Amino acid sequence: MRPAFRLTAALLLGVTRLAASATAQPPPSPEEAVLRQIYTEALTRGQAFENLRALVTQAPGRLAGSKSLERAVVWGEQTLTALKLDRVYKQAVMVPHWERGETFVKIDVTGATVAVPPAGLAAVALGGSEPGQVLAEVVEVKSLAEVEQLGREKLAGKIVFFNRPMDPALITGAYGAAGDQRNRGPGVAAKFGAVAALTRSLTHALDDVPHTGATNYIPGEPKIPAAALSTLAANWLSAALAASPHLKVSFTLNARWFPDAPSHNVIGEIRGAEFPEQIMLVGGHLDSWDIAPGAHDDGAGVVQSIEVLRLFRVLGLQPRHTLRCVLFTNEENGSRGSTAYASAAKASAEKHVLAVETDNGGFQPRGFNLGSTQGNAHERAARWRPLFEPYGIYSFVKGAGGADVNPLLVQGCTVAGLTPDSQRYFDYHHTTTDSLDKVNPRELHLGAAALAALIWLVDTQGL
Repeated sequence: MRPAFRLTAALLLGVTRLAASATAQPPPSPEEAVLRQIYTEALTRGQAFENLRALVTQAPGRLAGSKSLERAVVWGEQTLTALKLDRVYKQAVMVPHWERGETFVKIDVTGATVAVPPAGLAAVALGGSEPGQVLAEVVEVKSLAEVEQLGREKLAGKIVFFNRPMDPALITGAYGAAGDQRNRGPGVAAKFGAVAALTRSLTHALDDVPHTGATNYIPGEPKIPAAALSTLAANWLSAALAASPHLKVSFTLNARWFPDAPSHNVIGEIRGAEFPEQIMLVGGHLDSWDIAPGAHDDGAGVVQSIEVLRLFRVLGLQPRHTLRCVLFTNEENGSRGSTAYASAAKASAEKHVLAVETDNGGFQPRGFNLGSTQGNAHERAARWRPLFEPYGIYSFVKGAGGADVNPLLVQGCTVAGLTPDSQRYFDYHHTTTDSLDKVNPRELHLGAAALAALIWLVDTQGL
């Protein structure tokens, strides 16, 4: 045989052996096969995005007490019923009813030596704010502690302007670290005689889109009008105050409180084959702020939770424990839905073995945070990392699930929260821009598949 022929034959033999080696790979484990089924169904025939389209189209701005939230409740019940579950029902809840009025916020600036932006200062009332019309000097602060230090002598009759940005150096947690300004700032300012409060919007984005969100007042202390400025407006006001320390700002809030209104948690379930009295919960909250279409917060979580039950149904995955989807009402400004659900569960001695929440947007999922009174649930769940890594899931960290499932933690339930890549979340959070076009269908369906996979593993193997 010629040398060239021998070389060619050797190369062909090597290729043949490589091909044989590739085809000789061991078959997937039963767990790998089920996860592959879940992800394939979610990514090729997933319904979450179309459900989200229907929700935000039929019921945008789903604030507690609104007609839009009532429409969302009807939509949720109809969508769950269409899955032909074992049971679909509603749980009555009385919720707060606050409206910001026809004019959200009107701000005019007088006495400034810096040119006023042509469009004015973009702002929006904080949820739960008192109404009022104010004209007063502004005192800029960076923290609640600074308010305490300045005291009544320097703040009485003034507008307190909270202007501490979210920390850009923090990969996660910046929202919570800066959130006291919005959550508690107006109440603390009122305690020291301020007549109104302005806060910097909670976002890293530098734009003219103001972010709303709930604020709380101190019992027994005065309640004052409170609004959030866009980050560009906050920067302008800070520069204007540096040039004109006695600058006055006027703004009007037309908010109103009404008596509590009826609403509902919407619940659907697949009854467990072996342990029907033990419940695995997956859920998100139906309500959103009135100015927000609510696509990421929390329409994404709602439709992902519904999709989990659809995946179990269509793939014939009969759960051992009862699998329950809960669409909570009133997370944004009262948490009445989660409180009512946890109270009913305690009263009826229901045993929840797992409660998973999805309320961090419909972005690319990265992992889960898990919490338990019985030890390190996140470390036990991390044994499944090799199963999840092919799908981009790698993070299993200690946490507390989320606002709607946290009350179940103290009842002995393991809680978990889906943790997507949240770097873009606070660009849209609580704003008019939280719309369907900001949600990527593939990322949304990957999140639903991750939730279904975790629940199936806990159901079959325990945690």
